[in-house]
Amino acid sequence: MRATEVPAIAGAYLFEPTPHADERGFFCRTFDADVVRSVGLDPDAFVQDSLSRSVRGVLRGLHLRSGAGEAKLVRCSYGRIFDVVVDLRPDSPTYLGQAFFELSGETQVSLYVPAGCAHGFQALTDIADTSYRIDREHDPAEDVTIAFDDPELAIPWPLPVTSMSGRDRRAPSLAEVLKQKES
Repeated sequence: MRATEVPAIAGAYLFEPTPHADERGFFCRTFDADVVRSVGLDPDAFVQDSLSRSVRGVLRGLHLRSGAGEAKLVRCSYGRIFDVVVDLRPDSPTYLGQAFFELSGETQVSLYVPAGCAHGFQALTDIADTSYRIDREHDPAEDVTIAFDDPELAIPWPLPVTSMSGRDRRAPSLAEVLKQKES
């Protein structure tokens, strides 16, 4: 497994496993504490694993946490997703930077999303399972959502949105969220 820095988002990393394939399929390590530690992250900081299943066109996000934020490792364990990270840390050298990835069950690449960054994805396949390793317990009172179609962000979602939660559908613009953070 190797770690690669994401230039558009300071502190974000891609963790790329080394699959061992044969006639049966493949085997790969999807998490390695030593590799995580090698880029300055604490592998013991993760306290919760979660999984979402989505169907083609489903959009989840853009989500982040208020307060101390939430860092996460995201991996598409089955299918394919279009994954988005937006840096909303005012002191970051990549503030308001965006990065887009296609994560898939074929590659099993994990993306480390630093605390203070918004994250979302869209399912590109009939079924897409997305795994999250999160560094804080979930507190719904800290949930923040930003409109997926905010023109200021102009995210190039690859498919028409077939479904999303009511909360995501009613999400405020980036400008409104940033204004709330300042108050």
